Amino acid sequence: MKRILKILFFTLLAALLLGAAGFLLWAETPARPQAAALAALQSDSSVKVTQAADYLVFEPVEQPAETGLIFYPGGRVDYRAYAPILRKIAAQGFLVALVPVRLNLAFFDLEAGAPVLNDFTQVKTWVVGGHSLGGVAASLFAPKHSQVKAVIFWASYPADDALKSSNLRFLSLSGSRDGLATPQKIEQSRALLPANAQFIVIAGGNHAQFGDYGPQDGDNPSQIPAESQWQQTADAVTAFLKTLK
Repeated sequence: MKRILKILFFTLLAALLLGAAGFLLWAETPARPQAAALAALQSDSSVKVTQAADYLVFEPVEQPAETGLIFYPGGRVDYRAYAPILRKIAAQGFLVALVPVRLNLAFFDLEAGAPVLNDFTQVKTWVVGGHSLGGVAASLFAPKHSQVKAVIFWASYPADDALKSSNLRFLSLSGSRDGLATPQKIEQSRALLPANAQFIVIAGGNHAQFGDYGPQDGDNPSQIPAESQWQQTADAVTAFLKTLK
C-alpha cells in the first residue's frame, strides 16, 4: 500500500511540474512586435524613446508633458507591439509609459505602473489604460492610486461594477470586427461604468490591430488597414486626454 501511495504521489508531482512548465512555456512565448512596432521604438526630432529599467517611455521633444498615460499590454503580447499608437499619442504632447508585465500577463503584475508615477514629477494628470487583459489590469490599478484621473480601455472592460460609482473618467475604444471583446460584450460593459463613460467604436477594426503583432486566434479579419485603426485610436485618445488638462 505504501508503495502504491508513493507511486501516486510522485505521479501527481510530475503532472503538476509538467503542467507548471507548460504554463510557463505558454506565457513566455508572446506574440512578437512586427516591423512597424520596432520602427516606432526609434527616437526622432518629435519623440524621444527611452528604455528604463521598469518601462519604455515615449516623450515629446519640444516641451515637457503635463499629462501622462501608463499603458498595460494585452495577454501574451510583447509590450513593444503597442509602440505605433503610443508613439503617435506622445507626438501630440503627452508622456506615454509602456510597462512590461510578469509572464506577459498583466494580472500577475498589477502594480507595474507604480514606478512611473514616482519618476515623472512634472506630470500633473495621470491616466492609465490597456489593451484586452491589460485594460482590466488598468481598471484595477487606477482606484488604488489617487494620482490617476482616468482609465482608457482598448478592446476591454472592467471585471465587475466596482467602478460604477467612481469619480474617474473613462474612455472605451473597440473595433466593430473584434472577435474577442465583441461588440456585444462592449455594449454590456456600459452597465459596469458610470453613465458619462465615453464609448467609441472603430468601424471595421478588430482586436489585434490595436497593436502590431499579427493575427490573433479567435479574432475576425479587419476591414480597415492597421494604420487606419492606429491613427483613429491615437486621435481618440489624444482628444480625450486634452479634456483632462
